[in-house]
Amino acid sequence: MAGPNSLYGPLDPAPDAGYVDAPPRMGFFTDTSVCIGCKACEVACKEWNLVPDDGFNLLGTSYDNTGGLTANSWRHVAFIEQPAARSGHGTDTPGAFAGMPTGPSASAHTAVVAAGTAQDTGTSPGVPAAPDALAAAATIKAPGTGTQFLGMPGSDLPGRTMDAPRSDFRWLMMSNVCKHCTHAGCLDVCPTGALFRTEFGTVVVQEDVCNGCGYCIPACPYGVIDQRKDDGRAWKCTLCYDRIGDGLTPACAKACPTESIQFGELDELRARAAHRLEKLHEQGVEEARLYGHDPDDGVGGDGAFFLLLDEPEVYGLPPDPVVTTRDLPAMWKRAGVAALAMAATIVVSFAGRRR
Repeated sequence: MAGPNSLYGPLDPAPDAGYVDAPPRMGFFTDTSVCIGCKACEVACKEWNLVPDDGFNLLGTSYDNTGGLTANSWRHVAFIEQPAARSGHGTDTPGAFAGMPTGPSASAHTAVVAAGTAQDTGTSPGVPAAPDALAAAATIKAPGTGTQFLGMPGSDLPGRTMDAPRSDFRWLMMSNVCKHCTHAGCLDVCPTGALFRTEFGTVVVQEDVCNGCGYCIPACPYGVIDQRKDDGRAWKCTLCYDRIGDGLTPACAKACPTESIQFGELDELRARAAHRLEKLHEQGVEEARLYGHDPDDGVGGDGAFFLLLDEPEVYGLPPDPVVTTRDLPAMWKRAGVAALAMAATIVVSFAGRRR
């Protein structure tokens, strides 16, 4: 990544924060095209970080029981239901959906998981043999419907048998999390230093330093940070700072059975994501796009970015996020000029009276 060239230009955040010989920037790449909505990431996050329970009140309209990122939900698996595409919208194939992939590749690890699921539940996703894990990628197929994503409606879900495939809607599933922005507005406004940049380029809240002022909450362009009702302090994902400092994988990525959540060096993840996007486009999935990967966007790129199968707004994400403190330097400059002009006016006024 490029070094700093302006206040809000491309930079490597750890060296910019003063770390000498900082390790490579680490982050998340979440491939929503292989997310099955199992919520293993939510559970693992809570267990490792001792996050209080939350989300027992079902929303009534979806399997999404947490509803969004909160102080007690640092990972949120969203379930977005979409109706079948109409003729002329995306595709004319009966029962098909706009942007619905027809043949995503899965890693050998994912194939093993799928095969195990089929054996345990008695279903048959039709996982092909992959003699060489590095050379042959497995694809997941649903009986009678062609190649599909794991667990996506349009085929029988693991553990459930149906007379006919569901084709009236599809689920878009996404495990959302703090973006660990390159230019983090929450860092700019925190008056106590409770929020700090780590040597891995991530952003962490020190709960014992947070005074509960809440300035960071409106400063986040993604609406990630939240306060707990009982103590008022701010809480969010730490990207398992304690784990990665010991060379371990964050709990959510470790628990993800389909490798939807991938952890690693950010530059490598970006290259991997670009390759995955290219493959999906080759398969005709024109709706697929990357979100938060561009270092030239309004927040300098995210440390946690996503592959989406629809517009960002569908997932509740802002289409063009901008660091909320972007205009502060210009504002302070104008305020300084205004103050000088006011002082000069006062001096001239007093000077005129004395004469």
